[in-house]
Amino acid sequence: MKSSAQFLLQLVNEACRHSPGSKERQQNLTQIIRLVDSQLWRESTPYYEDALQETWIYFCQNICEGNSGKVYDPDKAGVVTWLNNYLRWRLKDGYIKTVKQNQQKVSVRVSNDNKIIDPVDNLPAKSSIPPLLEEIEQWVLADSQNKLRQIYVENHPQITAQTLILSRLPPETPWKQLAAEYGVSAGTLSSFYQRKCKPLLREFSKSQGYV
Repeated sequence: MKSSAQFLLQLVNEACRHSPGSKERQQNLTQIIRLVDSQLWRESTPYYEDALQETWIYFCQNICEGNSGKVYDPDKAGVVTWLNNYLRWRLKDGYIKTVKQNQQKVSVRVSNDNKIIDPVDNLPAKSSIPPLLEEIEQWVLADSQNKLRQIYVENHPQITAQTLILSRLPPETPWKQLAAEYGVSAGTLSSFYQRKCKPLLREFSKSQGYV
């Protein structure tokens, strides 16, 4: 009996046999979406639906051909893991964008003598998102030296340092959720993060002058 991952891969292969836009491909893609949807990461944030929509667009554009990114590679990750990784990246973008927008809002205040207080006096302090956080995200996503993709959990090449660091950037994905998704114990993931990912993060922070 085929596993869920094997069945999904079969559907992917079947979909990609047909030309883009064909009825046959659309039917297979729709079936994949229905099977995968319940397995995707969920959270109750205001930007979740937008991130999910972007993920499905990314899925349709890159599952067979790399139209807006790298084409899906089943040797690196299952369909669910591939999509969850992309979804988390979009959620982190949404998180950063939302915080920035909130910090840019300036409310009009009136003093006790009915004078409007200069809005400049109400400007929030500097961003609560450290510049380092955004720089780390850009560094991890770019991985220009392909270093982060080459470091992975033993016997699990799909769980790379790149994937795990992104998953643990604010808002952090719980270890329990990651363990369930990858089929690896939370302890194994946490240990790998401490031993392999944190030294890489410290090295990058030092190179940027933050440490």
